[in-house]
Parts: sequence; structure tokens; C-alpha cells
Amino acid sequence: MPKIIGGSLHEHREQTRLRLFGALSRLMAERGFDSITLADIAQAAGVGRTAVYNHFADKESMLVGFIMHETEQYVAALEAELAGIDDPTEQLRAYVRAQCELKRDYHLAPGPDLRSVLSRSTQQRVREHVVLVEAMLRRVLSAGIESGAFPEQDLGTTVSLVNACLSSRGLPDDQPARERAIESTVLFVLRAVGAGERAATGAFEPEAVPA
Repeated sequence: MPKIIGGSLHEHREQTRLRLFGALSRLMAERGFDSITLADIAQAAGVGRTAVYNHFADKESMLVGFIMHETEQYVAALEAELAGIDDPTEQLRAYVRAQCELKRDYHLAPGPDLRSVLSRSTQQRVREHVVLVEAMLRRVLSAGIESGAFPEQDLGTTVSLVNACLSSRGLPDDQPARERAIESTVLFVLRAVGAGERAATGAFEPEAVPA
């Protein structure tokens, strides 16, 4: 009988899922999603190959589960951060910084773009989790428009443009250069949505940007 991880069957299942997610993340970083198998993931996670099927029917369903887990963790952390900020401009600044600093293992993995190796139905399921993050941006922008911090604008268009900017933004590894790039992105987005010039340029106070 397999050894139970944790104090209960529920905890065992959750710990096993986390092991599988960790193994999937590491293997994708090493060689890409398309070149790994469920057997590879099970071995890297230190669990039996048959145990994988107690959690996931195939590799694609595991990837969706991993993305869901990562997204939910990220959303919860960002929600908690935004809850402590009243000003919509500062909320937007926090959102942009968080998006810039987020490391998406499943986007950065080597090999073909995931869109070219996933089925259409799986791509749609992945997209559903992205909507969770987009909803946060829409809420911040709505609050800014309602308060007068941002001018009236089409939210659908603005959300799409802001997220397109953030998802395509490559950042340098060097920390001072990285911080400057993030602050430049923050300033660009604040100006793009029509935040007041004084509020927008506040992102470039000397102490915020390392020399």
C-alpha cells in the first residue's frame, strides 16, 4: 500500500498534486511541455506512475490543473494586496507591477508555444483562468472611472490593450535595469488609461528607482 503523505487522505492527495505540479514546472523549464511524458513527471515527483491517473487523465489536464493552481494563488495574493489600497491609481500601479514581476512557468517554458501543442478545448480552459486576472483589472479601472481618477473609456478595449502590453513585455535580468523597466511600464499604463499626470509620474520618485 502506498505511503500516505500528510495526516489524512485529503492532505495526501493535495500534497501529491503539489508534487506533480512542481515536477511539471521543473521539467517544462528544462525541455518544454511537448517533450515530457506523464511517466517523466511521475518519476520527477517521486510518485508511482499509476498514482498520476488518480489525479489527472492526461498531460493536458495536468497542465490545466497546474495553471489553475498558479492562477488562484496569484489572484488571492494580489486581491489581498489591492484590498489594502483605496486609491484606484495606486491599485492599478500595484496590478501592473505584479503582472510584470509574475513568472509564468508555462509561458516561459522552452519549445513550441503552448498554443501550438494544446488542443482547442484545452486552450479554451486555460483562457478561462486568464479571465480571473482580467476581471481584477476591469474592477480597478471601473473604480477609477467612477471616482474620476480615469476618464470614461471602453473597458473591454482598455483591458485588452493593457494586458497585451504586459504579456508581451520582456524584462532584463539585471535588477536595477529590471526595476527601471517595470517603472517605465507602470508609467506607460497609467498614462494610457488617462491617470492624472501628477499621479502617473509619482511612480518615478527617486527612491522608487535604483541608480
